[in-house]
Amino acid sequence: MNKSIIEIKRALISVYDKTSVAELAKYLSENGVEILSTGGTARHIRKTGIEVIDVSDYTGFPEIMDGRVKTINPKIEGGILGLRNIHKSDAKSQNIKWIDLVVCNLYPFANTISKPKVTLKDALENIDIGGPTMIRSAAKNIEWVGVVVDISDYQLIISELKDLNGLSFETRKLLSAKAFGHCAQYDTIIHNYLKDEPLSDVFSLSFNKSYDLRYGENPHQKAAAYKNPINGGQNILDATIHQGKKLSYNNLMDADAALSCLREFSEPTCVVVKHGNPCGVASGDDITNVYKNAFSADSKSAFGGIIVLNQTCNNSIAEMINKVFVEIVVAPNYDKTALDILSNKKNLRVLEIGEISPKTPKIEYRYINGGLLVQESDVSTITEDELNTVTEKKPSTSELADMLFAWKVLKHVKSNAIITVKNNTTLGIGAGQVSRVDAVEIALKKSANKSENSVLASDAFFPFRDSIDLIADTCVTAIIQPGGSIRDKEVIKACDEHGLAMVFTCKRCFKH
Repeated sequence: MNKSIIEIKRALISVYDKTSVAELAKYLSENGVEILSTGGTARHIRKTGIEVIDVSDYTGFPEIMDGRVKTINPKIEGGILGLRNIHKSDAKSQNIKWIDLVVCNLYPFANTISKPKVTLKDALENIDIGGPTMIRSAAKNIEWVGVVVDISDYQLIISELKDLNGLSFETRKLLSAKAFGHCAQYDTIIHNYLKDEPLSDVFSLSFNKSYDLRYGENPHQKAAAYKNPINGGQNILDATIHQGKKLSYNNLMDADAALSCLREFSEPTCVVVKHGNPCGVASGDDITNVYKNAFSADSKSAFGGIIVLNQTCNNSIAEMINKVFVEIVVAPNYDKTALDILSNKKNLRVLEIGEISPKTPKIEYRYINGGLLVQESDVSTITEDELNTVTEKKPSTSELADMLFAWKVLKHVKSNAIITVKNNTTLGIGAGQVSRVDAVEIALKKSANKSENSVLASDAFFPFRDSIDLIADTCVTAIIQPGGSIRDKEVIKACDEHGLAMVFTCKRCFKH
């Protein structure tokens, strides 16, 4: 294998994004490199006074079919793919000249399909064919050819040609890997767009690095944040950071969890999250009161947590946040004075995310050893009409309203999950317990003496009546749960004995 520095005598430049390409072409031309180019790229480079040879003039074959066919030609592919130490005679007999550098980026398929009303025809017209063919050919022939797909690498090429009078094998290998990654992502995006079944036989993923993180969940773990190349809607990675350090791995996880819960609600709502679980959630008519209720729901757990609002963070809220320790505040926007107030806490991260969009269906995935688990996100809802009252006592109108609020929050609490609610505000949250009765105990302990006539919600059925016996003689007067246990009758009987109302949703909301 040839690992020597290669001299660049001829370059093929064909790019959709023409940013800085004229500067690269100028340097190449001034240093004796012959430039082949196509269509719009050739015209763009010529405007700067640089001499360019049209690919059609070199191949003797015109661009045809509205530019669909222009670089797929033996004189192009042979010039890129040929091994200089083996295929000299073939090249000479066919009048093929070696191409030492390929500079190419592709039609913007991802941008096209991100447009609101894109048609299939528009999408198909933005699938590049000749570009990936040239890129893959150059990336394969790593011994003799350099390939550039990233505009940020133009300066690398210029620097190396200045310093080495050619491209090193290490640089060619680096660029080759980037080129194959570029093509792989391109094909992945097309595949995911065209397939009719989200959970298809082949499941492909592709992301672009947003930034490196200081570390992962713990300081000894390396980590980075990656973004979906398709416009994935509103997300934490796109938020404007008004102040504070870059978000950490755990910050991003918690802020995303809080935002996911917040999207359940359209009325003024505040969600406080700690270690991936809501610890206080409240809805109401006034965002200031809502914040007070959410934070005071469990102010001990909220210490060092994440606060997310779905309405403007005003001066009053900013003043209250200034008196406590939290890691992050996220809001659609901020009053100008509120930002000034929050700036007094230098280490507080303040994020502006724009109007909070409602939840939408998406695909979720999680790595396991040897594979990947993929599922639809839980965007299910329940209405009052879907609730099935199974006890002698019927829930009141206010209890039914709190039940529906509780269910929205419960979907975002790690299982086993139990929460208590009163007046659209969480009182106690028992999250992530291996025993349901333990989760009940935690939720009741946290909500003790906070409010009478509260409701309790469970993310799965009660396997025994022991949880109901714990709930008796507390502030809880009504229960919402999926039902479906073989001991449902026993659990219902316990509720009747204690004078509790209970409804079944016939729908579970586990979150593992």
